[in-house]
Amino acid sequence: MRYAIDAHAIGRHLTGNEVYVRSLLSAFANVDKTSDFIAYVSLPEAESWVPERFQVRRVSPNPFERLGYQLSRLLKKDRPALLHVQYTAPLFCPVPVVTSIHDVSFIEHPEYFTSFRRRQLEFTVSRTARTAARIITVSEFSRSAIARAYSLDPERITVVPNAANPFFRVVNREASLKRVHETFRFDGPFVLSVGDLQPRKNHIGLIEAFSRLIKTKPQLPHRLIITGQDTWFGGRVREAAKNSGVGDRISFTGFVSDEDLLRLYNACDCFVFPSLYEGFGIPILEAMACGRAVACANTSAMPEVADGAGLLFDPSQPDEIARAIRDILIDGELRSRMERLGLQRAAGFSWQKSAQLTLQVYEQVAGREAARSRVPVKTRSG
Repeated sequence: MRYAIDAHAIGRHLTGNEVYVRSLLSAFANVDKTSDFIAYVSLPEAESWVPERFQVRRVSPNPFERLGYQLSRLLKKDRPALLHVQYTAPLFCPVPVVTSIHDVSFIEHPEYFTSFRRRQLEFTVSRTARTAARIITVSEFSRSAIARAYSLDPERITVVPNAANPFFRVVNREASLKRVHETFRFDGPFVLSVGDLQPRKNHIGLIEAFSRLIKTKPQLPHRLIITGQDTWFGGRVREAAKNSGVGDRISFTGFVSDEDLLRLYNACDCFVFPSLYEGFGIPILEAMACGRAVACANTSAMPEVADGAGLLFDPSQPDEIARAIRDILIDGELRSRMERLGLQRAAGFSWQKSAQLTLQVYEQVAGREAARSRVPVKTRSG
């Protein structure tokens, strides 16, 4: 069987979407030795992330070109059993589509998006969701939200959880801290948060919480390190840090390599994920896999992912965020217990399991299409 995957996100710093497709492709190579896979990528450097035996085709990073006509032409030539996309399918697709929709935050919380981006997603994802042969999502929370948003039968939606990449693991903490201090030019212990600088990641709420924490516990020597690429909203986040009263203890690293992120996770004293809305929240598992105690929001899919292995808080309440961070930093017994539970929780997820579940969806869709093509066409006689 031949399967095609729209992998244009690879190499473009599209965070969760990039991690998702990179991880799936790698796992496919391990769990399926017989199928043919074609990856459609946008950048030359993306090819190094595609398993060696997979075919690679180049498409434009411009979505109007890629989705308007390029993918359709390539699919007619390559003739795969299906095309797997994230969120949006080509305008004219000659093969069945499997789409991964991680969340519908653009519908449930439009205030987190620019008006243009929101309208674009509302149109393209709706069209894709209603016409796709099968929808994959990453949590029961998102499954319910997608079915509600598009009035779909939940049976059309398959939950395939994300996982932490095996690269994220426990490594020497002292060496990691030394590397982080040298790379990012600061000293001392720190609290880490990971996420692009966009409204729903709630960095402004986190900054307010950190300010309150330091003002009530001035003996704490910690810095707040925020890792994630800048966006249209980044200026407001940086302004909040500047006006927080503790701006000299807040650092922004921008987008970092996986190697630097591994060191940051291992070196921090606490990982905090204050997002207001997530379809999953991969950084929660990445931090847990690195042996760090996690405090995260109690909204959307995050309690489902943490499942008792993270300290939950209301992300709309800076005092609750501050209290969760404080408890982990000050209570060594609590911190050790959360680290142990986190390692156990992260170990319950793997991209190989996710790839196997995804391939089951592929097989169902491809098998149904093959059976349909074998049905004899009735002709009118007489």
